[in-house]
Amino acid sequence: MFSDRMITRAAFFILAACLVSCSSYRRYAGMAEAAGQVSLSVSDEMPEASEKSDGKEYVDSVDVSDGPVIMNAIRDTETGEMTATDVITASKVVARFRNVAERAGKISFSFDITVPEGMIASEYQLRFSPLIETSSGNIPLDPVFITGSAYRKRQLRGYERYREFLESIITDSTAFIRKEQLETFLKRYYPETAAMKTDSSYVPEPLAQNLFGVSQAEALRHYTDMMRKRRNDKRMDSKEEMFRKYVKSPVINEVVLDTVMSAGDGSLMYRYTHTMAAGPGMRKLSVSLGGSVYRDGKLVMQMPSPEKLTYYISSLSTLADNSTRYVFKVVDRVVTDHTEAFLDFAKGCTELDTLSEGNSSELRRIRKCFHDVAVRKDLVLDSVIVTATCSPEGTWEYNARLAERRSMAVRSYIMDKVKGLEMTQVRSRSVPENWDHLVRMVSGDTVMSGTARESVIAYAAMTDKDEAERKISSMPEYLYMRESIYPRLRTVTFSFHLHRTGVKKDTIHTRVVDTLYMKGLMALKNLDYKTAATILASYGDYNSALALASSGYNDSALSILSGMKITDARTDYLEAILLARIGETDRALISFRRSVQKDPSMRHRANLDPELSEVVRKNEGDTYLQL
Repeated sequence: MFSDRMITRAAFFILAACLVSCSSYRRYAGMAEAAGQVSLSVSDEMPEASEKSDGKEYVDSVDVSDGPVIMNAIRDTETGEMTATDVITASKVVARFRNVAERAGKISFSFDITVPEGMIASEYQLRFSPLIETSSGNIPLDPVFITGSAYRKRQLRGYERYREFLESIITDSTAFIRKEQLETFLKRYYPETAAMKTDSSYVPEPLAQNLFGVSQAEALRHYTDMMRKRRNDKRMDSKEEMFRKYVKSPVINEVVLDTVMSAGDGSLMYRYTHTMAAGPGMRKLSVSLGGSVYRDGKLVMQMPSPEKLTYYISSLSTLADNSTRYVFKVVDRVVTDHTEAFLDFAKGCTELDTLSEGNSSELRRIRKCFHDVAVRKDLVLDSVIVTATCSPEGTWEYNARLAERRSMAVRSYIMDKVKGLEMTQVRSRSVPENWDHLVRMVSGDTVMSGTARESVIAYAAMTDKDEAERKISSMPEYLYMRESIYPRLRTVTFSFHLHRTGVKKDTIHTRVVDTLYMKGLMALKNLDYKTAATILASYGDYNSALALASSGYNDSALSILSGMKITDARTDYLEAILLARIGETDRALISFRRSVQKDPSMRHRANLDPELSEVVRKNEGDTYLQL
């Protein structure tokens, strides 16, 4: 039977467990209620250094309130040092949207995460996951972790237990060998071998095996504590499993932290600053926040998401002049186009083989050329001249007849396959031997020697082409030329002669879109400032200055603006921004006021450009920009 003392102790432990359970439940219920008070808001201007509550700087982590630790393990990309964390007092801004400026293809913005006092508990860890939402997709940001002191102690204790486990693993393989027993065995039965212990000479395996009567591997296994070694190997193989067992909630080092502020009511306000690339056409982005609560590495609660924030992106590219730019161009009434086909005729034959793979492909391409001309509304086909030519093999007279018949054969094919052609529209011509093309091909050939190329070019200049061909045929390189160069000389050229519809003069001057300029303007609007500046800089107009200003070439942009004879509100406004950038604030104000006089809406535009809004507020006051 149980004694009264034992019953009293059992009752005490049961009551204590109930009290702990009730306390944990109340704490959990309080956190669940407070989770709905986590808020997301745009950031106010950062306080000056003199406004800090204690002037302290914390690195790596910051302890605030009743034990929470907010990790800051992000490193500066240039110095490699840890980013400093300021703990300051700040007020909360409840606006749901803000204008942010894009500069050099980048946008920077900040927002505040406010955590109520009821969410901060020693045994819990809060994990916040900000998310950027854009029209082109979502971008997850680095998380923010707020860790209670008890939670952190358990984390660190888990690492300590894992470290103790690692220290229990034996890394020296000789530790498993029973060395004293092995030496005793050798001294008793193989004294000669035992004497080798102090001998530095190398004993090969066969010799050692003969001395032992067994192999070294067999002796090693015999005097090795295999059971102990297997236990150690099992420990080695279970390192990952044991890490998960002991470290239930690893410390995450890649966590961003900018500024932690006290709102004065026990809550925490965390300021998150982010810089990202602005994609083409990006006009706004939203920031949402997900949150969860963990205890001992296990998820215990998902926090409701607070209302999203919206950032409207202002870019200098929106100041671009979108007017279409034209250039004057001289247009001829008559249009001529040429295309060459390599059609293979059998040696000495004038019949066109339309079924061979090479000929079929070339003829299909030629038929498409006729079709493309026929569907043009701005051009009318006058005539097509089909010119056939041969390689220098054979006499000039023979090749002249051969080329003429081949030209007629191709003409007949075209008349048969291309519908809508008049007999008079297609004419045939022939060039007996294609010496000009031969010279071009030989000049660029990399197989023939320089002397051989010079000889062929000299022979091609002879008046008697038959004699020239005989001299070439006697060259050592003739076989190569006949196999590699001569086939490319048997060509058929199609010369299309057309005229423009509705044009009576031989030439006209017309205005056409400057496609290069419009390409540069499109690059400017798509925030591709490098391409825009490269294309537009030589034009020396307003968009040129805007492209250079967007690329950071302030002096070059100012030089263009100062040379413009006619200015408007946008040119004056851009000049004001550039002057503000280089510190000419008085001149910047003059240019800005001149811009507002020409277009009053430019006063409100200054709210979107931080270089100018700062100058105007200091000199005119905030109310000026709101009028």
